[in-house]
Amino acid sequence: MEQELAYSFHLGSDRNKSKLAKKVAKENVSGTTSLANNAIQNAKDLSDVNKHNLRDYDNQRELIRTIYGTDDIVNDVKQVYLDEFEEAKLEYNNKQTREDRKIEDYFKKVCESQNDIACEIIIELGDMDFWNDKDKRYIFKMVDVYNEQVKELIEIVPDFKIANATIHFDEVSPHMHIVGVPVSYDCKRGMKKQVVKSKLFTKTTLTQIQDKMRNACIKFFNKFYDMDFKLKEKQKGRNQDINVKDMGDYKEIKKQLKQKEQKLTKANNQTKQLDNTSKDIKEILDNLKPTLMNKNNMVISNEDVQKIKNYTEDVKDITKTVRSVNDLNIAIKEFEHSAFDIEKENCSLKYEIDLKENEIGS
Repeated sequence: MEQELAYSFHLGSDRNKSKLAKKVAKENVSGTTSLANNAIQNAKDLSDVNKHNLRDYDNQRELIRTIYGTDDIVNDVKQVYLDEFEEAKLEYNNKQTREDRKIEDYFKKVCESQNDIACEIIIELGDMDFWNDKDKRYIFKMVDVYNEQVKELIEIVPDFKIANATIHFDEVSPHMHIVGVPVSYDCKRGMKKQVVKSKLFTKTTLTQIQDKMRNACIKFFNKFYDMDFKLKEKQKGRNQDINVKDMGDYKEIKKQLKQKEQKLTKANNQTKQLDNTSKDIKEILDNLKPTLMNKNNMVISNEDVQKIKNYTEDVKDITKTVRSVNDLNIAIKEFEHSAFDIEKENCSLKYEIDLKENEIGS
């Protein structure tokens, strides 16, 4: 039977910025909506992306591989702004007769506007069922595949200036986060060169980009892995990114995991103490003497009995702590995968509903 792999190409959405979303938020008690909002709209969003993509919160850097840019995504994006917009900014400022109309810092200006300051794309090949039995050497060959995806994206969308590309190997399947800045030329108002996402990424262009990226990805996968895999059929409406870091339950579980990890650290320290106690217990047992009445029975003091009881309780507590942390680690990986799939399916269904509504309207 011919083997097939799933391919995902998702762009961060900003549905909370729509007029409908704002109206819904205004009518809600919380003042917010439940719509996914993974767009990078200001400096704080960019900082959050930096923490998530580079795993600043859990120190798992050994399973994170940055293949484009540096270990500071915020600075990477700011550098793109300097490279791409500084000349246009100076040209614009030279034409201004009033000082208050001049732009001092274009990055800061965009952060304070309603526009996205950058975009994030997530690319994933294969799913949990494919990757779960593969060893690290096999999985890390995806670095070569994703390197080619970065090159392909630069060629297909040259006006999307990539700032950083980082691969995650610490979840159910290896996937890549790409952060870049969409650039528009010959703008009529303001600077001639500006950040404009809507012109670069439309439903039509996203479909075209995704098709080209899909074909390139499976081609290089087969080349580097010496395989002959095919891609699973593309599903409509799945070109909007669902980013697990923005899911409420995910954040709560991560918080729980952090607490459990602190317990695990404590348990590890206790384990070292147990090693010393084990020697004491062994010494107690080795020095036991038979009773006068029956050589099969041993004499032990009440003090030594209590030491053994305490040791047993310590072992039980530590075992329970370690087991709870391991169970939660497994649970969070499964949650990330299932939540990601469910949200992608919701996007697909929403797309189908929109099509049907357009048909009915016609």
